[in-house]
Amino acid sequence: MSLRLATFNVENLINRFDFSGFRNELRQDRALKLFDISTEAQYKQLEQARAISHTDDTRQLTALAIADTGADILCLQEIDNLEALRAFEYGYLFKMVGRGYRHKYMVEGNDSRGIDVAVMMRDETRDGQTIEFQRMESHAHLTYADLDLFDDAIAATNQPQDKVFRRDCLEVDVKVGGRPLTLYICHFKSMGSPRNGMDGRTATMAVRSAEAKAVRHIIESRFGKNKTAGKRWMICGDMNDYQERLIIHGDRINGFSFQPASEEQSALDVFTGDGFAENIVQRRPEMDRWTLFHTRGPDERHLCQLDYLLLSPSLAGRNAKRSPDIIRAGQPYRTIFPSGQDVQRYPRTGWDRPKASDHCPVAMTLDLV
Repeated sequence: MSLRLATFNVENLINRFDFSGFRNELRQDRALKLFDISTEAQYKQLEQARAISHTDDTRQLTALAIADTGADILCLQEIDNLEALRAFEYGYLFKMVGRGYRHKYMVEGNDSRGIDVAVMMRDETRDGQTIEFQRMESHAHLTYADLDLFDDAIAATNQPQDKVFRRDCLEVDVKVGGRPLTLYICHFKSMGSPRNGMDGRTATMAVRSAEAKAVRHIIESRFGKNKTAGKRWMICGDMNDYQERLIIHGDRINGFSFQPASEEQSALDVFTGDGFAENIVQRRPEMDRWTLFHTRGPDERHLCQLDYLLLSPSLAGRNAKRSPDIIRAGQPYRTIFPSGQDVQRYPRTGWDRPKASDHCPVAMTLDLV
């Protein structure tokens, strides 16, 4: 008996317009900056037209990437609300995969932009096993003080009563063919831009590490600290951090080279440092583990893994001979692929946009027996 599961940051599946760019230039789309817009009413009209025209191609590509995962259960990040998810599933995804993901679950979390984590699932797996939703619990309310995670590093940017999770850790229990499985769906604090003399990743590391510690605390409290290894659970989502990356050198004229580099510290160490969970993407070749292309121009480019399926030791052991798939056909043409990895992009994919997402879905078939 097997289950196909995927995680995917779909990048701003939003069903509302954002007009803040009229007063805040940093939030204004680059296309509108090319035009002289004199009034707020004119700006709103143009922004609506831009957003609508851009969205249709984007969501066709998003749906194609999801269809290629072949997933029975989808763990999603950057979802506005259930209405947006239902409209996307009915108008785009259903047209591509037929029998749809009828069950959709999410809870409003802490994100200031209103983007949340969610899960969609079919009635049954592709081999006919029933998928039963059992329960769901949000942990968005937890504070640093609640979990005794407030320390000097956190104090630089937060207060004890601030929420630990920038979005949420959504705990979802299902039964697949009668066998239990618990999912922890996360979207950790983003790295952002350099600040205070530090790069964005270093400046926000303490926050993500606290989020990881909070997830581990939740799992150990649920199953018992000495019993977690033998249970069926997975941590799924966009952790906004990496333990290694491929630094990109060169240019389009002279060609590119890729230099593997390991990081001394990562928020993911909380999960993998002592074998608490396995990052199963590590089963892929070193040059082929990336799920995102990062660039701030020619002097700062790399490929890295931000999207994770972290398996309990028991679940990882049951699937020791399996490895995950990374769906990259929705990446824009500006993404620089290592030699031999380039894929045929979906129709109408652009240089930078439209694209399925800035992230790649990660999918894996799991034996639950």
